[in-house]
Amino acid sequence: MRLVSLLFLFIIFSSCDGPEPRKPVQKKSGSFFKESIERSRKLLEAEESKIQDIIKLDSLKHYAHSASGSWYHYLNVNEESDYTPQTDDLVVFNYDILTLDNDTIYSKEDIGIVTYKVNKQELFLGLRDAVKMLKVNERATFLFPSSLAFGYHGDENKIGSNIPLKSTITILQIEKQQDNTVN
Repeated sequence: MRLVSLLFLFIIFSSCDGPEPRKPVQKKSGSFFKESIERSRKLLEAEESKIQDIIKLDSLKHYAHSASGSWYHYLNVNEESDYTPQTDDLVVFNYDILTLDNDTIYSKEDIGIVTYKVNKQELFLGLRDAVKMLKVNERATFLFPSSLAFGYHGDENKIGSNIPLKSTITILQIEKQQDNTVN
């Protein structure tokens, strides 16, 4: 009887392992993401190369490279002001959208005058950054790689997938918000 009790206790203790985790049915290799990154890298290189070719051909203008990744040159510079739009400012501006081959996609008339609350409304990424770089009465032309334009999705109208863009932006008015005037 003692042997049976010890055997019974041994069976009870040996069967009390914790829950065993389930193993995945398939292992993901991550190759899809690696391929996607490689495609994006090659696309950006091709677009940057085309932008560099445009800059070389347009030798009369001095292009600068922005921190966000676009290239631009000024058409009108405002030397009298040093204020650029800050968060919550209202900026009134107009712009057009062209292909890098200068084919008009949307003219200034198509788009109209835009009133934009800085960092509070949706614009495509490159345009948001460009507006924050310009002062009132300044006008500049920007060259945006597709990653800063409408990207993979396009605008679901006239701009297709992965299209780099050119845009001339004119800042008409900047209405400073109360918090920004103290600085």
